Amino acid sequence: MTEVQILERFQTHAPAFLGMLGARFVAIDSAARTCTMEFDISRDFCHSMDIVQGGFVTAMLDAAMSHAVFVMADDIASVSSLEIKTTYLEPTRAGRLRVEGCVIKSGYKIAFMEGRVYDAAGTLTATGSTVGKVIRRS
Repeated sequence: MTEVQILERFQTHAPAFLGMLGARFVAIDSAARTCTMEFDISRDFCHSMDIVQGGFVTAMLDAAMSHAVFVMADDIASVSSLEIKTTYLEPTRAGRLRVEGCVIKSGYKIAFMEGRVYDAAGTLTATGSTVGKVIRRS
C-alpha cells in the first residue's frame, strides 16, 4: 500500500471517538515509522475554560503512537497499550493541535512508542511514551 492509501484507510476506519475529537490523519512515514494527526478540539473536552482535560490529551497521544505501529507492516491487526505515560509541559488549550507518534523500537510482539502534542503556535504542550502489545494477523 502507498502512504496515501494507508492514510485513507486510517481515516475511513477510525474509531468513533477520534471523530468526536475532530481527528484527521495528515501524514505517515513508513521508513521513520511515524504518524502525524491533527485534532480540532472544542471546549466540550476542557476544564478551566479552555484547557483540555488530561485524559483527552492522553487519548490523542495514544492514537498517534498506536497508528505509527500500523505503518510498520501490513499484517498488524491491532495494538494494545500495556502502559502509557503522559507528561504535561504546558496547558493544552482547545483549538487545532498537531500530534506526532513514532515507533522507537519494536519486536514481533512488542513496540515502544513516543508522542508529542503541539498547539497551533508550535509549542510543545505534552509528551507521551507507551509500550504496546502488537497483535498480528495469522
